[in-house]
Amino acid sequence: MKVPMASGAIVLGGGFVAASYATRIWHLYLSQGVLVGLGIGCLYIPSLPVLSQWFTKRRSLANGISGAGSGIGGLIFSFAIGATINHISLAWSLRIIGIITLFLNLLATSLIRDRHAIIQSRQRPFDRDLLSRPAVLLLLSWAFISMLGYITLLYSLSDFARSTGLSRGNATQVTAVLNVGIAIGRPFIGVASDRFGRFEVAAGLTLLCGLCCFAIWIPTSSLGVLFLFSLISGAILGIFWVVS
Repeated sequence: MKVPMASGAIVLGGGFVAASYATRIWHLYLSQGVLVGLGIGCLYIPSLPVLSQWFTKRRSLANGISGAGSGIGGLIFSFAIGATINHISLAWSLRIIGIITLFLNLLATSLIRDRHAIIQSRQRPFDRDLLSRPAVLLLLSWAFISMLGYITLLYSLSDFARSTGLSRGNATQVTAVLNVGIAIGRPFIGVASDRFGRFEVAAGLTLLCGLCCFAIWIPTSSLGVLFLFSLISGAILGIFWVVS
């Protein structure tokens, strides 16, 4: 587990640093697209089941608290990197992100502990029998569609703010509010999932987020309403990570 995670940390940090030297669009496709994406995958997928191994009760709450860290980190990075872009440069901002992510992820990799030896879980990288079950296919379809919406909102909401005529500073604030919603909402989603059921909460909140996109996001043209949508959607975004 630690070997792919350490490799992912190096690839992730290197991807951001490589992006800082990009002079053509395809440079960004390879660096911030392929390398950063590969690094995140190598880091996150091996670590995903570890937290659940340590909890038999309130497992969703534990995942929610863990997931709230992405909102807190996103909030800090939103303002910090925005300031470095304005006062230093975009290139050095990417290098700073690369150095920080490399150091922190290597530190986390060195500290993570699993319980495979104790629980003796059977792990299979690919199981054809599971893919023949309709319930599994429905779950995978929900995960794919919900994560597609998650990525779209997370990385395009600031650009949407700019497209409505808002300033770069306002766009940074929109992203910050989105991350506040993530930090606040995920622990509460964890509590609700443990009490009312993971599937019930996931289905209801996924529907609510979709309705908010049509009712609030698409017709909005004001900063205040966009803040409201960012807060609500941020609280719901990435529910897959909480209930998984």
